[in-house]
Amino acid sequence: MRAFRLPLLLVLAGLAGCATQTSPPTSSISPQPLPALSPSTPEPFFTQTGLGSFYGPAHDGKVTANGQSFDHRDFTAAHRTLAFGTQVRVTNLDNGQMVTVTITDRGPYVRGRIIDVSLAAAQALGIEGRGVARVRLEAFHASQPAS
Repeated sequence: MRAFRLPLLLVLAGLAGCATQTSPPTSSISPQPLPALSPSTPEPFFTQTGLGSFYGPAHDGKVTANGQSFDHRDFTAAHRTLAFGTQVRVTNLDNGQMVTVTITDRGPYVRGRIIDVSLAAAQALGIEGRGVARVRLEAFHASQPAS
């Protein structure tokens, strides 16, 4: 038994020496850090990454799929499958800006896009000028805070 102690100790010491602390990669873009999650922050039940776009004033007053009238000043969005009323935290992966929207409509209907947000949400995300951006969606039930 004693003969195994020294080799085991040497192996463990060698493994400990392999551990290194790395710093996060640097880039020319300085995204805003995500807010710290508190113990009471719920886990999202759905996440998705892809292209997000927006629809704006031209759609004002039109009825959305959930029966409400669209208002481009509201923080709402369209998603193909998420239930109406779902709270979705949308993060612009290019600049780190995020906003919480409520799913009220179906879409987007452009291939490759995963969400259409209202003009107000697009402005908050910084995508109004470009029209599209890479985004991450984190969905929460309506009773859960998405902050």
